[in-house]
Amino acid sequence: MTKNWLIVLVVLFLGVQAHAQNTFSISGIVRDKKGNLPGAAIYLSGYKIATVADNGGKFIINNLRPGNYDLLVQMVGYLPFSKNVVISDKSVEVTLVLKENVVRLNEVVIRADPNRERYIRVFKAYFIGLTENAKDCKIMNPNILRVDFDRDSGILTVKTDDDFLVINNKALGYKIKYLIKLFQYNDITKVVYYEGYPYYEDMSGSDNQKRRWAAKRLKAFRGSPQHFYRSLFNNTSKEEGFIINKLILNQTIEDQIDSLADTNLGLLTSPKLIYPGAKKSNLLGNATPPNTIFKGSEGNGVLDLAEVLPDTLVHVYSNQAKKIDFTNILYIIYTKELESKQYKKMIVNPFLRPPSLRNVQISLLKMLVAPIYFYENGGIFNPRSSRHSGYWAWEKIADSLPLDYMP
Repeated sequence: MTKNWLIVLVVLFLGVQAHAQNTFSISGIVRDKKGNLPGAAIYLSGYKIATVADNGGKFIINNLRPGNYDLLVQMVGYLPFSKNVVISDKSVEVTLVLKENVVRLNEVVIRADPNRERYIRVFKAYFIGLTENAKDCKIMNPNILRVDFDRDSGILTVKTDDDFLVINNKALGYKIKYLIKLFQYNDITKVVYYEGYPYYEDMSGSDNQKRRWAAKRLKAFRGSPQHFYRSLFNNTSKEEGFIINKLILNQTIEDQIDSLADTNLGLLTSPKLIYPGAKKSNLLGNATPPNTIFKGSEGNGVLDLAEVLPDTLVHVYSNQAKKIDFTNILYIIYTKELESKQYKKMIVNPFLRPPSLRNVQISLLKMLVAPIYFYENGGIFNPRSSRHSGYWAWEKIADSLPLDYMP
């Protein structure tokens, strides 16, 4: 019996040691121009992971897998700070230098904008979303939003450079702190773009609330980009409900779409722009046609219904990362969940589809910077390497989950 227990203990120890060899840390010092700063809060953007600098300004975040991380630092009296850190095969040490948040009173000009509330309603619709979960989200400090509307260009710009926007998501049970670097809504083209750094905290609640949150989180995860990339990494995309086809747009349509979205910005989140002028679709051939032709006033687009197999799409980049590289646009069908009623009501001109795919969730993925690198947790190395449209663009912050979420 003693010998058997000894074998078990040795195996357990080796397992812990092997796990430790696959995880790393980010450590360092938080300081300003005068010296080290104790008490600063350090977050990992997109996660539920955080720590506090000790009395010497030092911090460490352990048990991190290789990947691309954004460190966020918050401290009273200082401007929020962010730093990108890439972990490949070893731990990383950094020095984070904060700048004082100096407000010059002679530069402060208070201008009452009678349209501010309307602009914030637009911001909420395109940033938090219009889904069922969005109804249970509340911005706790809207006063920090810096709002500007350029009437000539029709562009609404929102930023929170000096503080974190706090959002209570009572639908999923998260308190989200979001440092918005840039939000833009073009009222002419209806293109939406935003970038920034979110941090998630679990809200406290009763056991019944936690069970409801768990169910809603799982529903939000299913069919999401995070779910898609995790399934691609594990080679289980088809089993988990994803079918991948190719959408081939003629150059006229593609040029028109790209002219409305700066490829350096990243996410195009307006399904209205997918097929400019599209009016109807014609099915060619028999009951199971090889292609679907989308007719539009500016030209045609072809949906190739031949399935794109993950084995041909996904390639190993390293032990920790994989990549996809493709031409045209990926037409991603999620078969295990139907579109929401709100989506059908709110999207004025959704892209067209064969009748057999009438109610399933469909998203489009266009590569802007080749290739797209991704990790086991569903995170992307470069968020600006791709552009989402369709259902993925419909679900915004209200339906987002931290990267360390586990179903």
